[in-house]
Amino acid sequence: MSYPARPLLFALDAERAHHLTIAAMKRWGASGLAGGPEQGREVTIAGLTFPNPVGLAAGLDKDAQAIDGFLGLGFGHVEVGTLTPRPQPGNPRPRLFRLREDDGIINRMGFNNGGIDAALPRIRAAKRKGVLGVNVGANKDSTDRIADYAHGVAKAAPHADYVTINVSSPNTPGLRDLQDPAMLRELLAGCDSARSGEWGRRPLFLKVAPDLENEQLRAITETAIAGKADALIVGNTTISRPASLTSGSRGETGGLSGAPLRRLAREKLEIAVEAAAGALPIIAAGGVDSAEEARLRLAAGATLVQLYSALIYHGPGLPRRIVRGLA
Repeated sequence: MSYPARPLLFALDAERAHHLTIAAMKRWGASGLAGGPEQGREVTIAGLTFPNPVGLAAGLDKDAQAIDGFLGLGFGHVEVGTLTPRPQPGNPRPRLFRLREDDGIINRMGFNNGGIDAALPRIRAAKRKGVLGVNVGANKDSTDRIADYAHGVAKAAPHADYVTINVSSPNTPGLRDLQDPAMLRELLAGCDSARSGEWGRRPLFLKVAPDLENEQLRAITETAIAGKADALIVGNTTISRPASLTSGSRGETGGLSGAPLRRLAREKLEIAVEAAAGALPIIAAGGVDSAEEARLRLAAGATLVQLYSALIYHGPGLPRRIVRGLA
């Protein structure tokens, strides 16, 4: 579905269009004209009440610049980041590619962000009419990635409604190694210690990749439960390339998101829900672009859904359309 600004945005370089979108959403959120989350199908997990089950996935508002603007589109929750302990530029450009014929995106951004300390004042200043998650990661050149995550959790926890530890990105070499159950146990233990303080015990979500083998995903789900995670986000972009892709940019290196990820995301959701057996809420991400798709994921056992790429292709009215379509 097209929208008025799409021809202009799609005429621009993808990353330039991204920056313009963030700037516009920031201005709108600060104007006082932005509304709040669309009310419908309220969900409570980890002691948090979500006004609706549709959220903005991390990666769009990396530096927490437009929290109120995105909540004003009707999302029940917005997840900002990924934020790292120190600023980093990410990978060389070009690093963001539209697959127009496939309604997909390939990115190899590499956790480009201004660092968590720079984002915290904006997080504190946001009006936050919905639920706010802060997604944290490790610096590319880190010599102790577990310490990086614990640092991010400790910084974010006093100000976020929940914190997500993101071990799912394919664009930071070696990051997905933290999905190994032994390393994940150590990571969760470090982050569990960092999430509590005078503010209480902040909910901790874990985000994993859709490229895991089924047995790996089962083991990770069990490890997340044992490690006291409060929810599991399945998943991020995929390094796989479906044979159905037709866009000229389909061969670019990076993570694939959007409609081409849908089938894989559904399959991994089913595995995670089965492995969790009701002991851990599962959040579905990847290829959610309509009320019908959101309904399917919720019926399959997801507690919440998240989207990002679909917003690029279907426009700012999409979150409210999905929530209303779920009513």
